[in-house]
Amino acid sequence: MMRGLYTAASGMNAMQHQLDVTSNNIANVNTAGFKQDRAEFQDLMYETLNYTAGQTSQTTMNPTGIDVGLGVRISGIQKNFSQGSLNTTSNTFDLAISGKGFFQITLPNGETAYSRNGEFKLNSDGAIVNGNGYLLSPEIVIPDNVEDVSVALDGTVTATDSTTGESQELGNITLVDFINSAGLIPLGNSLFMQSDASGDAIEGTPDEEQFGSIQQGMVELSNVTLVTEMVDLITAQRAYEANSKSITTADSMLSVVNSLKT
Repeated sequence: MMRGLYTAASGMNAMQHQLDVTSNNIANVNTAGFKQDRAEFQDLMYETLNYTAGQTSQTTMNPTGIDVGLGVRISGIQKNFSQGSLNTTSNTFDLAISGKGFFQITLPNGETAYSRNGEFKLNSDGAIVNGNGYLLSPEIVIPDNVEDVSVALDGTVTATDSTTGESQELGNITLVDFINSAGLIPLGNSLFMQSDASGDAIEGTPDEEQFGSIQQGMVELSNVTLVTEMVDLITAQRAYEANSKSITTADSMLSVVNSLKT
C-alpha cells in the first residue's frame, strides 16, 4: 500500500516540474529570441516480484514477469531551437537571424556567450552592444561622422560618410553554430554558453553554408506557441489531480485497514 503513496507522490512532483517549465514558456512568450523548453520524463526503476521467463516447471516457464513500477522522474528539459517569427521594427540596430546561427556576445569577464536576441544598441563609444551593454563580437564601432548604417544579408556593416558622401565598410558580423544546440547552457538574459554536450562553436559567414542570413530592422520573436502551452497547462493540472486522487484512495484504504478490529 505504501508503494502506491510514493509512486503517486513522484507523479505529482513530476507534474510540478511540467508546470514550472510551461509557466516559464508562457512568461517569455514576448521575449525576443527566447526558445521554448520541453520537459521530458522517465519511469523509475521496477520492483521485480517474479522474473520474466522464470521456471514454472521443469519444462515450462512463465511468459511474463511481475514488475511493479515505482513512479516517474524528470529526465531533462529540452530546448527547441526552431525558428521564431520575424517582426519588423525598422530600428537600425535590430538584427534577426533568418535560419541557423547565434550572435557572439562578449561577457564582462571576457568569455563568449551566444544569443538569438538581436535587439542591439550603441554604447557611449559607438560600439554595438546588447541590452545589457555586452559587446557584439567581433566588435564593430559606428563613428560619429557616418549616417545610413546598413547591415547586409552576409553581415557586412556599411555606412555613408556624412561629409564626403562616400560609402565605407565598418566591419562584418559573423555567426556561430553548434552540432548539438540543445546542449548549450542557458544563462538567462537570452544568453547561452558552450558546453561539452554542445560541441565547439563553428564560426562562419551569414547567408553561407549552414548559416542563416542577417535581417536588418527585424527581431526574432519567441518560438513559444501560446495555445500549445495552455493545453500543456491543462494536461499537467489534470495529471496532478489524478495523482493526488491516487494518494487519497491509498489513504482511504489504509484507514480501512487501521479500523479493523480483532
